Order: sequence, then structure tokens, then C-alpha cells
Amino acid sequence: MRSDIQDIATRVLDGGRLTREDGQRLFAHPDLAELGALADHVRRAKHPEPVVTYVIGRNINYTNVCWVQCSFCAFYRRPNDITGEAYTLTRDELDQKIEELLAVGEPHGQVELLLQGGLNPKLKIDWYEDLFAHIRAKYPRAWLHALSVTEVLYIAKLSKLTVNETLQRLAAAGLGSIPGAGAELLDDEVRQVIAPHKETTGEWLDVMREAHQLSLRTSATMMYGTVETLDQRLSHLLRVRELQDETGGFTAFIPWNFQPDGTPLGETLANHRTSGFDYLRTLAVARLMLDNVDNFQASWVTQGAKIAQISLQFGVNDFGSTMIEENVVSAAGTDHTDEMPLAEMTRLIEDAGYQAQRRTTLYGLV
Repeated sequence: MRSDIQDIATRVLDGGRLTREDGQRLFAHPDLAELGALADHVRRAKHPEPVVTYVIGRNINYTNVCWVQCSFCAFYRRPNDITGEAYTLTRDELDQKIEELLAVGEPHGQVELLLQGGLNPKLKIDWYEDLFAHIRAKYPRAWLHALSVTEVLYIAKLSKLTVNETLQRLAAAGLGSIPGAGAELLDDEVRQVIAPHKETTGEWLDVMREAHQLSLRTSATMMYGTVETLDQRLSHLLRVRELQDETGGFTAFIPWNFQPDGTPLGETLANHRTSGFDYLRTLAVARLMLDNVDNFQASWVTQGAKIAQISLQFGVNDFGSTMIEENVVSAAGTDHTDEMPLAEMTRLIEDAGYQAQRRTTLYGLV
């Protein structure tokens, strides 16, 4: 395989689309700085102004009860849990968390409520409709960026509804957009190893397609660093790109690496932890391959502030959420899941030479 990428660089500078073979060569290219420069060119072509956006948000995990038992997860507790650690938040507990979110930053403008949980067999669609309607009525500034493909499919199954009916009812109750969680790695060989009870690649893409067709925007994620090959990472990127060509419904792409501590998969992959180098390389290749996705978000939760700051030179134009609360990744032992104070996020962006700009979930500027 050729080690130079001059022909690929020329195509990128000309605005051309890259192939799978190009992606393979990019992953094999040893010059990380060169990959970063190309990714930064694409980012600046899409976002010429020296601005990095962020959203004031909180991740509320409304229940940790889940029967799926994904091998990469240390957060869930089984429905028959006897440890006393299983929970489903009460309405009052949820309200308190939302009010704490609304108190952050300026007392105006939209804030992002990222609401996700496990697959709890006691929670059917009426529970979600009641909750979403309550939040919309009581806290109109809180945008519901909620659930995941896995949760949507499970709610539909429990409630004996189609996915389309489920999405329509949730949107009518107040669902604003859907995060890309649950994508993990869009390759069925990988999914059979790390999450055999979750939806297939095709099912994940189909739910996202239906959401987009109902004008529900979503993000797309990629969890890498488990058992996948680099070519399987490319398959993930190409599947996201293909659906984006079809629907245009993805607002952003967020890659993050597997956090092994405290997980069954982490025990199997002993001492297997990806590096900051791998994150930046994967990020740059993704920015070059996903020519139809406008926004790339830094994963400071998994990478830490310093690597997240460097990622602004590798295709990232968004620093993500202040993430006032995070439970899933932190359960796997990462050291970076404390709240990112707004002043610190702003400092990191400005020290890198950019202007910090608050945004909405759908990337409108506040």
C-alpha cells in the first residue's frame, strides 16, 4: 500500500469524495500532523469563521435498570437486581436535576437535556409521554435530546407499536432530537461480540432513517477500540455517510473510545486501551471520509481536556456539552467525567485561538 497520500490530499483540496481504499491508506499513514492538516482544511471549508461552539447541557440517566448486559457497560443493573443499586428516578428527582441545569450560565436561551437510560421492562410508552409532556410544559427552555435507537426499539416492542408510531408519539409529547448512542460500531461481526442482544447494524440505520423522515434530527457516534479492525471502522463511517446522503438528518458526528475499566469486555481485553494518537487519527480520517456531516464534536469526557483541545486542529468545530452529569462512561473508570465548567470550556477554546460560541442542540447560535 502506498505510504504517501498526495493524490488523496489533492482530491480533498478539490472537494472530492474519498473511497474505502483512500480511507485504508489514511489509517495507515504514519504522519499524524499531515492527517490533521487535511482534516482541519475540511473543517475550515465548512466553518470559515474562527468559532468553536458548545452547548449547555446535562446528561440525565433516568434509570440504570437494563436486561441487555452489553459487555462494554459497567453502568447497568439487572431488573432482578438484589444489590439495591438499581434505580428509576422519580419525577421530583428529575425536576431537581433540570432546575440545576437551567441555573447554569445565562438565564435565557435553550439548554440541552440529554435523557437516556437502560432498557427497563416496567417503562412503556405512556411513561415517556407523560414525562416528556411534563418537561415540555414546565421547562420550555430544556430541549429534549433523548433516548437512543436501542431504547426506541424496546419502547416500541413493549408497547406493541411500530417504530414509526413510537417516534410520532414521542415527538408529539416533546422529543426534540435523538442522540447517536447505541451505534457502537456499525458492523454486525463486532456487534455480535460486544453487544449480541442489541439491534443489528441495519436496524440501527433503519430507526435513524425513520426519525429523519419524521424531521427528527439525530447525531451519529462511533465507539471504537474494542475488537474491530480499522477496515470495520471504515465500514461504520461509510454507512453513516450513505444514510446522510439519503436523508441529511445527522447534525454531528462524535467518535469516542471504549472505556474498559469495570466492564466484562475490559476483562477479556486486558490492558487494552486506545491512545490519544489513535483518537486524533480516527477523528481526522472520519472528518475526511464524512464529507456530508457538517459538525464534529470533541469527546472531552473520554479524552480529557488537553486532547480535546488538540482535536480542534483535527477537524473538530464543536466542544460538545458542559455535561453537568455523566454516569455511563464514568462507571467504566474514565478520569475525565467531572463537569466541565463553562469558564474552563471557554478558556480551552480561546487558548486554542478560537471564539467560544454557545449553540442550541441543532447547532443554531444562541
